[in-house]
Amino acid sequence: MTTTRPAGLLLTPGAGATREHRALVAVEHALAELDPPVPVERVDFPYRIAGRRMPDKAPVAVAHVLAEAERLAARLDVGTDRLLLGGRSYGGRMCSMAVAEGLPAAGLVLISYPLHPPGKPERLRVEHLGQLDVPVLFVSGDRDPFGTPAELAEHTAAIPGPVTHVTLSGAHDLKGRDADVATAVTRWVRTL
Repeated sequence: MTTTRPAGLLLTPGAGATREHRALVAVEHALAELDPPVPVERVDFPYRIAGRRMPDKAPVAVAHVLAEAERLAARLDVGTDRLLLGGRSYGGRMCSMAVAEGLPAAGLVLISYPLHPPGKPERLRVEHLGQLDVPVLFVSGDRDPFGTPAELAEHTAAIPGPVTHVTLSGAHDLKGRDADVATAVTRWVRTL
């Protein structure tokens, strides 16, 4: 676990969005206001770059997170262990899987984490959570059909690293809450 402020944040979008998603942009702007600022790199996944709509399978997306984290770390002249990784929904999940598979990171920023598909609480996406020995921030809506606050608290208890939950009023898209998402991320980053 790192004891110095993270050197940067790699942010990824949800399956239906791009790197230009309003919440990701809001987080980037908020972290730029810190002293010292925390640089943010917003990236798209290969399927978006290729103009496709169907998300990449996990091995492709995780490999992309690894490559982009290494690229950002090289640009900032640090190891990936000095970077925060994260994103919205699918993007955050892929970042968490990359860390679980061994990518060193300073922590994870998971916005609207998709604990399970809507209406299918039996199809949990939690197998890897026990491998996350880094600080993790979850920012979620109180009416998110991908996982209620209670479900999230129950299943994230398996994470060995320190876990912070911020629950906002809203659904999975947290529409209209971009400033609140950015504030939650900024406050958490200040604690690292």
